[in-house]
Amino acid sequence: MNCRVKIITLMALFSSLFGCCKKDVATYPQDTVTARDGSKITFTFYAHASLGIEWNGMHIYLDPVGDFKWEDEPKADIILISHSHYDHLELATIEKLQTKNTVIICDKTSAETFEHDCITMLPGSISTPFEGVKITAVPAYNITEGHTDFHPKSREDCGYIVNIGGSSIYLAGDTEDTEDILSLKDIDIAFLPVNQPYTMTVEQAARVVKAIKPQIFYPYHYGQVEDKTDIEALKAAVAGVTEIRVFPME
Repeated sequence: MNCRVKIITLMALFSSLFGCCKKDVATYPQDTVTARDGSKITFTFYAHASLGIEWNGMHIYLDPVGDFKWEDEPKADIILISHSHYDHLELATIEKLQTKNTVIICDKTSAETFEHDCITMLPGSISTPFEGVKITAVPAYNITEGHTDFHPKSREDCGYIVNIGGSSIYLAGDTEDTEDILSLKDIDIAFLPVNQPYTMTVEQAARVVKAIKPQIFYPYHYGQVEDKTDIEALKAAVAGVTEIRVFPME
């Protein structure tokens, strides 16, 4: 066996011994913004309504659901559950993300079926689970005739305003352009659902953006339905009002 063959053989052996053990870590789209106090906030976009937020080494998840490698993701300091629908609450995923120190914050309907300890939030409730973190529950419900059974106001589903780094991040949950939302103040970053018939139309989302004037607007929860959201129309509708950043959140 000549030297060249020996080298190739050794390389193949090394690869088989060590390369096979290398962990295949999944990556997901991310975006980083600067908070008012200069700290960095990084959003991780999984799909639909499932988001990750990293700030100062803390990991917050909103409605983590779906066939992702959750066991490889950073363990959760906080998990927010907006309501109990299957595309927002998945106990198996929560178990992969939580530790004995994870704080779970959920709405009333989720709490009623939950198998874990959680902080139950009603619209208007405020929680401060960690120093520097303030979470306010916002009502989330439908108002369009024929749609109100999807998310009735009486069920008291929640969106959340997460205050970190001096910035306010509005995670709307499943809702339409209600007066509760249109009256929100001092929102820096807004995540609004845009799919029909369950949440906002393009026109409703644009109305909210024009009312609350976030610096950055992320449309999310805009897929998994036959009537696809016209993202280009949404961009045009909010042009000049906010910076819209679109990620694959079907």
